[in-house]
Amino acid sequence: MEFVLITRHCRMVMIRKLFLVAFCLWIPTQVVGRTGNTTVNATVPSRPSVVKIGVLFTINSVIGRSAKLAILTAVDDVNSDKSVLPDTKLEVILHDTNCSGFLGTVEALQFMEDEVIAAIGPQSSGIAHVISHVVNELHVPLLSFGATDPTLAALQYPYFLRTTHSDSFQMYGIADLVDYYGWREIIAIFVDDDNGRGGISVLGDALAKKRAKITYKAAFSPAASTNDITDLLTGVNLMESRVYVVHVNPDTGLRIFSIAKKLGMTTAGYVWIATDWLPSVLDSSERVNPDTMNLIQGVVALRHHTPDTDLKKNFISRLKSRKDKETTSFNSYALYAYDSVWLAARSFDVFLKNGGNLSFTNDPTLQQTNGSSLNLSTLRAFVGGPEFLQTILTTNFTGVSGQIQFGIDKNLVHPAYDILNIGGSGFRIVGYWTNYSGLSVETPEILYKKPPNTSTSNQKLSGVIWPGGISTTPRGWVFPFNQKPLRIAVPHRVSYQEFVAKDKDTGVKGYCIDVFEAAVKLLPYAVPLKYILYGHGDRNPDYNDLVNQVAQNNFDAAVGDITIVTNRTRIVDFTQPYKESGLVVVVPVKEIKSSPWSFLKPFTAQMWCVTGAFFLSVGAVVWILEHRINPEFRGPPRKQLITIFWFSFSTMFFSHRENTVSTLGRLLLLIWLFVVLIINSSYTASLTSILTVQQLTSQIEGIDSLISSSQPIGVQDGSFAKKYLINELNIAESRIVTLKSQQEYVDALQRGPRNGGVVAIVDELPYIELFMSNTNCKFRTVGQEFTKSGWGFAFQRDSPLAVDLSTTILQLSENGDLQKIHDKWLMRNDCAAQFNGVDSNQLSLKSFWGLFLVCGIACLLALIAFSIKVFGQYMKFIPEDEVVDEEVPPTGPRRKLRSSRSFKDIIDFVDRREADIKEKLHSQKKKRRRSSIDDQPGSSPYTPSSS
Repeated sequence: MEFVLITRHCRMVMIRKLFLVAFCLWIPTQVVGRTGNTTVNATVPSRPSVVKIGVLFTINSVIGRSAKLAILTAVDDVNSDKSVLPDTKLEVILHDTNCSGFLGTVEALQFMEDEVIAAIGPQSSGIAHVISHVVNELHVPLLSFGATDPTLAALQYPYFLRTTHSDSFQMYGIADLVDYYGWREIIAIFVDDDNGRGGISVLGDALAKKRAKITYKAAFSPAASTNDITDLLTGVNLMESRVYVVHVNPDTGLRIFSIAKKLGMTTAGYVWIATDWLPSVLDSSERVNPDTMNLIQGVVALRHHTPDTDLKKNFISRLKSRKDKETTSFNSYALYAYDSVWLAARSFDVFLKNGGNLSFTNDPTLQQTNGSSLNLSTLRAFVGGPEFLQTILTTNFTGVSGQIQFGIDKNLVHPAYDILNIGGSGFRIVGYWTNYSGLSVETPEILYKKPPNTSTSNQKLSGVIWPGGISTTPRGWVFPFNQKPLRIAVPHRVSYQEFVAKDKDTGVKGYCIDVFEAAVKLLPYAVPLKYILYGHGDRNPDYNDLVNQVAQNNFDAAVGDITIVTNRTRIVDFTQPYKESGLVVVVPVKEIKSSPWSFLKPFTAQMWCVTGAFFLSVGAVVWILEHRINPEFRGPPRKQLITIFWFSFSTMFFSHRENTVSTLGRLLLLIWLFVVLIINSSYTASLTSILTVQQLTSQIEGIDSLISSSQPIGVQDGSFAKKYLINELNIAESRIVTLKSQQEYVDALQRGPRNGGVVAIVDELPYIELFMSNTNCKFRTVGQEFTKSGWGFAFQRDSPLAVDLSTTILQLSENGDLQKIHDKWLMRNDCAAQFNGVDSNQLSLKSFWGLFLVCGIACLLALIAFSIKVFGQYMKFIPEDEVVDEEVPPTGPRRKLRSSRSFKDIIDFVDRREADIKEKLHSQKKKRRRSSIDDQPGSSPYTPSSS
């Protein structure tokens, strides 16, 4: 980036220094004197007869052998196509860099003397960096089909255009691949040149976004010997990661796998990911040597994706049919090289149609000074270069490699890669990657017709056969052969040593240690361990400091009763919690003597009132239903009132003597007796519990009342509870009392706040359960847990052990071993059953309103049915005193006069025995029948009818 703000004069100085370093390049004087068709400030006709382009690459290389024939074919096709550059011949000036950066730079300057409109190449990113300064000065677009270094896209190189895809996309594809298989650490093996460094730098950034990283960059020089590479891979093999990304040159890359094979690094457990260089080698060979295929079995590689169109098939067929071919197969770079020539031709045709002219001029900054022998004046700048560059950037056509169109970032649109799995005598495609939808088994052409979807659930690949012939995804890491045992920090506790403590024989012991070692035994690999006590042993260590020591690489892990809290998860990785935890409040309790009125405590006052009201109500309803038909519910009013009260409350003990004879009464009594059964059972259970219950000695009922008070609170030394109370609950630090042992817990709670103690202690539930058990349940918790967390083992960030141990901890939980370890160390008296306070045993109406509702509805329905029945009888019943026979003439009609009825008459009717009512109704029915016969014509009302 040092050239972004430098003036043209400064760039001239830069070029001069480059030439001096290049042993004072000599340009022949006869070239200086050449005039030709293009002269200084001379403007050629708008349709020149000849247009020249320069081509620069290494011909004798994997890429060059494919690209050369493709470029020559493209020139022939352009010249034979009358729709592009009509009446103009396209000439190509071909230069071979011979894998030399110096020679490539010199030859680039040489074909610039021939006034080319565009330069195609180079395939080397290092040469492209240098030549980009030249084309910037001479305004000649540089179309590179092989330079994939991401840094070439910088604003420093405006005339550099990449006609292939940048390695930036490829590296993001590899990062998605690494994330897909769950790996977190990789080792990058690459050539230490511009292309290698640029690609690996982008890979590191891409992996960081996936919470992965490059643990080691294994770089070697382009001229590295076999011994150099052997030493490099030997050191790599001693490291932890087993995922290798190989980003090298196609011509020398197979040496990596040859040496790795000898070192035993291509067996099961290893993962090899190659960039596009490896498919380029395979595609360039019609039949790969079996020995070569044995080196790369199980390798996953990325290859430029080009649509499988008829245009592409016909082009490949034409290349294979040419007699001057130097290879029998062609890689993707042949397609990009072919399209590069067509891009230059099509763009220049549009440039001419838009009024552009082919003209060159001397650059005033390129003048010889101080007797220099460098003939820089022969280099001419393309006058229409800026306009031609913009024309290229707006060109859009379909080539043999796919759509040729530049985005706003000057990269080709729709970057895509095939993901290959090499096996047997060839390879197969297991998926595709695009920056549009990530990993997929569908072709990019189909994906681009759908909405973009890079969600995790959408990422899919077919099955891969890995090195060693295994189909299961390798773990991606192992313990290195020269690795020292893991440094495991263990808190040196002085309290609650059942969880973790120092041991004379084994070094450490306790519940947490047994869980950790049981989980480690389930791992499919051996883990060497070394326990290191953390703390001085006179007090519990600060657990936040312990976690920080792991984050700072002073320990590899921390094992113990370590709570997983937010500020700790930011700096280390925790395993799956192996024990649930949470902060609770503990207070003292005392035995309470039974009260003379304890029998009233099972029910609340509201419950007592409602229960008594229902006893009376049900008794009254049963009396109403039975009064007319049951002699036991009849008699004087005083007797009936006593019967109602007696029947109501005697049902509580199922000792009622009165029989129910009505159907409604029996149904109602059945429901009521069921309600009484439930009430009696609940009352008995609650009273039994109350008579043996313990009661609080303080007014603290939970965390809320503790916050609102101003009394001192005890916390465990070294626990996170202190900072939590201060920072999260805003409790004054002056109220916090640090307690170091269980005996201090007991003393502080028994003394209480008035005698220098504490009103309550806030600590994690596992400690409190053990504390209450060890003190014979003299203390109890109040309220609910006000935090939810768990205990886990802490590891350094991105440690694969954290993931693997999480799996084994779940296995311990599923097979019951976790509970067995708990019972071994922590099984004590269960105080939870004894900590049921009076309030929790007192039953309220809320627990029984359903029963009362059913009973009330039953009473109401019974009364409605009874009322309908009585009302029907009443409407048919006519008392004798309501019928008056008037004296009328013998031939006159008879009339019945009915007086108005009072409420007293209705009550009297209801109070009558039902048998009397039925008898009376039957008698009245007979009279009405007889009366209707007497009223018939021809009969005398005073003469009885003859039988």
